[in-house]
Amino acid sequence: MWMRGAAEYWTLAKESTAGYFRYLVRDITEPSAHSYFYLLLGVTAAFLIWERANPWRRQQRFVREDFFLDAFYLFFNFFGFSLIGFAAVSDVAQAVTTDGLAAVGIENLVAVSVASLPVAAQLVLMFVLRDFIHYFIHRLLHRAPWLWRFHQVHHSVREMGVAAHLRFHWMETVVYRALEFIPLSLFGFGIDDFFFVHAISLSIGHFNHSNVRLPLGPLRYIFNSPQMHIWHHARVLTPGARTGRNFGLSLSLWDYLFGTADVPNDGRDEELGFDGIDSYPRGLFSQMVEPFRR
Repeated sequence: MWMRGAAEYWTLAKESTAGYFRYLVRDITEPSAHSYFYLLLGVTAAFLIWERANPWRRQQRFVREDFFLDAFYLFFNFFGFSLIGFAAVSDVAQAVTTDGLAAVGIENLVAVSVASLPVAAQLVLMFVLRDFIHYFIHRLLHRAPWLWRFHQVHHSVREMGVAAHLRFHWMETVVYRALEFIPLSLFGFGIDDFFFVHAISLSIGHFNHSNVRLPLGPLRYIFNSPQMHIWHHARVLTPGARTGRNFGLSLSLWDYLFGTADVPNDGRDEELGFDGIDSYPRGLFSQMVEPFRR
């Protein structure tokens, strides 16, 4: 079979959107140990309490600049974007890719099967592999000018706080998912539920953007932290803030391995942003359209 017909893809798109809506309603109304909605609420609340009880930048207000804007981004990027079309586009794109590969005789992308490994080992491998891929995608977002225009939304944060973790343009989701699809498909994982991987990634990402301090000692060479990630958001660090440093999302390991680690000091009072941030749009809609206008 070469490709499905347009009607089949359209049906798949509708079913994907409806299926995601049913899943989200069930996730909210039927809480479980694997509820993504309550995972987001719980992890966010925990770091907000930490920020309130023992803030790293004590002069920064708890309800900081763009607090509510970031709160919207938090839920929109975690759930809303899939609800309004990304689930459908993602499933159709995956089907088109799979059908296209099948048309040239590639029925299975798996090059390394890890299905025989214990579940815990598979989860750890997925976490490390995914973060490794995301490290290079993150570098690409800074290197490619047209991608940087989308990534600027994330770097428009002037006061760092936990919800800033998920302040990013929806196009970043498209880029990450598209570029990680083939590499991750090369590994034949024997499980479908990667809740643990998402939970750890979400927690570390929230931690990195929180107004908190936690010295990691030797673990700083493995895991990211607010004191390392703040330099990624520093307005002045290296010539051309767009090329930046400290690209690891969860793991700092990649930055130390590939020479992109730079932590001159704890960076507590560093000015954040990029050249031109003072004229960058502040509203949600204007930030969504700005990358397309330039």
